[in-house]
Amino acid sequence: MSKILGLTGDETAAEAMRQINPDVLAAYPITPQTETVQRFSEFVADGVVSTEMVRVESEHSAMSACVGASAAGARTMTATSANGLALMWEIVYIAASYRLPIVMVVVNRALSGPINIHCDHSDSMGARDSGWIQIYSENCQEVYDNLIQAVRIAEDKDVLLPVMVTFDGFIISHAMERVEILEDEEVRKFIGEFKSPHSLLDIDNPVTYGPLDLYDYYFEHKRQQIEAMKKAPSVIRKVGREFKELSGRSYDLMEGYNMEDAELILVAAGSTAGTVKTAVDELREEGVKAGLLKIRVFRPFPYEEIAQALRGAKAVAVLDRSASFGAQGGPLFLEVRSSLFEEDRRSPVINYIYGLGGRDIKVEEIKQVYTHLEEIAQGKKPIELVDCLGVRE
Repeated sequence: MSKILGLTGDETAAEAMRQINPDVLAAYPITPQTETVQRFSEFVADGVVSTEMVRVESEHSAMSACVGASAAGARTMTATSANGLALMWEIVYIAASYRLPIVMVVVNRALSGPINIHCDHSDSMGARDSGWIQIYSENCQEVYDNLIQAVRIAEDKDVLLPVMVTFDGFIISHAMERVEILEDEEVRKFIGEFKSPHSLLDIDNPVTYGPLDLYDYYFEHKRQQIEAMKKAPSVIRKVGREFKELSGRSYDLMEGYNMEDAELILVAAGSTAGTVKTAVDELREEGVKAGLLKIRVFRPFPYEEIAQALRGAKAVAVLDRSASFGAQGGPLFLEVRSSLFEEDRRSPVINYIYGLGGRDIKVEEIKQVYTHLEEIAQGKKPIELVDCLGVRE
């Protein structure tokens, strides 16, 4: 049973958090995330949730409070954006290293400077090697669904890793959409009760968090994180299947759109995937075999699945909403290209950096990319392996 509401992305995240009803939420406001925690604080003030809300003076303190709460055995959540995530940097790594199943809303926003409050993926992509699972959302419905699933994924005994659920600042966070909301009891039954296997407050089974860990054991602990990430894909899929039984909505590591016979394929993450779908529909009407591969889970990265999905492609373009300075292309491009390295037949793959600082990407621009792919598929060598889309020269 579900109800339909008109909600912005921030409101959607707050609604999911209300139903999750975490034990502790520590956060500091930053645009465009502010309304998520602001709305949730109203739930706290009105007694709608039983959450202990910790109001701190910085994002560094917010994540520090989350680490303490999670280590003590509390179901813990937070939210941030851009510079706020950057200020958490030290503690974000610590949360993953301690195997704490914290769930964090990340409303994607460009990192300064110059100062910019609009969307790109430089914040979450900058944290891609911190040890957090990363799930990207295309729209408000996915924000809601991904947050509920994230709790189960993070707390699974084979994973026990923190999860960030991301969605594009302003494009999703401040835009109102139709969202199907499950009943409160359905959500609480789905996520279950959290029982920490290693609580600091369990005096009968004492544990230590944060000891000095030099070359005698540090490497082994990092290896355990690596192994947990390897186990995460099967857990993400299992949770996705169970969520489909509950909601009717299907989730996997990625989503293919018109991929069955696609020859020209774009790879994208976040809200842009919705715009690409419109372009694909229009091109299909013109007889162009265009397709989209939407990346939902960026960490752990689905290498094998991507290689399989792109085997029939004649040409591939990867859209990156962040730049990896000094690298041969954006973060998503580098991962996709690497996933194809062992293939006997490798499709040509090009990269477009787009939308930095919130610049719009239009359907016509995306169709231009498909036109470029068509030329490459016909044997024309690309002038640039990595190019910019929608920038003034």
